[in-house]
This record gives sequence, structure tokens and C-alpha cells, in this order.
Amino acid sequence: MSRALIIVDVQNDFCEGGTLAVEGGADVAGAITEYVDANQQHFDHIVATQDWHIEPGDHFSEEPDMIDSWPPHCRARTKGAELHEDLDPEYIQAYFRKGQYTAAYSGFEGVLAPEDDVPTGDLKAGATVTEVLDEDAIGLDAWLQSHDVEDVVIVGLATDYCVKATAMDAVQAGYNTTVIAELTAGIAEDLSDAFDEMEAAGVEVERS
Repeated sequence: MSRALIIVDVQNDFCEGGTLAVEGGADVAGAITEYVDANQQHFDHIVATQDWHIEPGDHFSEEPDMIDSWPPHCRARTKGAELHEDLDPEYIQAYFRKGQYTAAYSGFEGVLAPEDDVPTGDLKAGATVTEVLDEDAIGLDAWLQSHDVEDVVIVGLATDYCVKATAMDAVQAGYNTTVIAELTAGIAEDLSDAFDEMEAAGVEVERS
């Protein structure tokens, strides 16, 4: 049995100054780094998820409803898709990209990025990205199973969307799942409903 930390979508576009910023996102990035520095020995594996949009259809909108459609964000290979600079990647073993051609909230919709393709913001202005999804690419669930993970701890952005979706899918997949509330930040001002929903689904929420 092993234990994994899943860091969800701590990317530039979800932090202050990004196109879909969450208030407190940068603070969460720094707090996660401090947490990992102090606790990495308690985890067998540490992974991160990233929104990695290429052509996600009506997930992007010029007139978003901020429920099912959103301003363009985290375009593959742009600065906005990079991990925030305050999140130290030293202990991150693997990255799982999601949402290339569709909306994707849960990290369990992501696929493993190649080890030699560390995500960077190297897309030139006006350029486009075309990536063919590898149907054989390993997903987050398969990767965790292959590493004998039974317990997962989830942190990151945004609490009431991608963190919640990842946590609830983790429970559905059979993992003992914990969310550390103070290491998340959300879109809604009051996140109690999101935490209540997670707990009702079987997630243990560590609230400060």
C-alpha cells in the first residue's frame, strides 16, 4: 500500500494575473510548496494535474456563463498552462494533462505527459498547437494502481471545480481520499457547500 499527493491545476491562468484567476491561488501555490517541503517523506508519490487545452469546444466562450463555459485559459504550451512559479516542482514525479479537446475537470480525465516533455510556455504568439492524443497513454487511475496507491491526498485549484471533481472521482475509483481545505482556493466566496458535497460522497475534508 502506498500514499500519493495529487496537486490539482496550480497553473498561472488560475492564479492572480491569469485569465481565469482564483483569489488566493498564488498563496495556495506557495503554501503547497511549504507543505511538500515539510511532509514529502510521508508520501510515496507526488503528482500534478494540468488543464492543457487545445480545442476544447464550447468549454471556451467569449461570453462565458462561468458554470459550463469559461474564458479561454491554460492553452497548451503557453505561459498560462505552466505551473505557478511559487509551486516548487522538485518532488513532482509525473504530470497528467486533461482537457485537450473537451472540457475536463477531474484529474482522473488526464493522461500522463511524456517524461521528456516537461510543460513549458514556449508557444509563440499567434501560433497554434496540434497534438494527437495517444490512445495508449496511461491515465491517472491506471498510474496510481500501477504504483499500488490506496490513499490519496488532494490539494490545489479550484476547490469547487477541479479539486472537487478529482476528489469525488478518487472515491468512486476506490481510493481513501482526503482534501486539505487550507491548501485549496475556490471560485465561490463560500466553499462550505463544495466541502459538504465532497464529504457526502465519502471524501475526508481536513478543515482548518
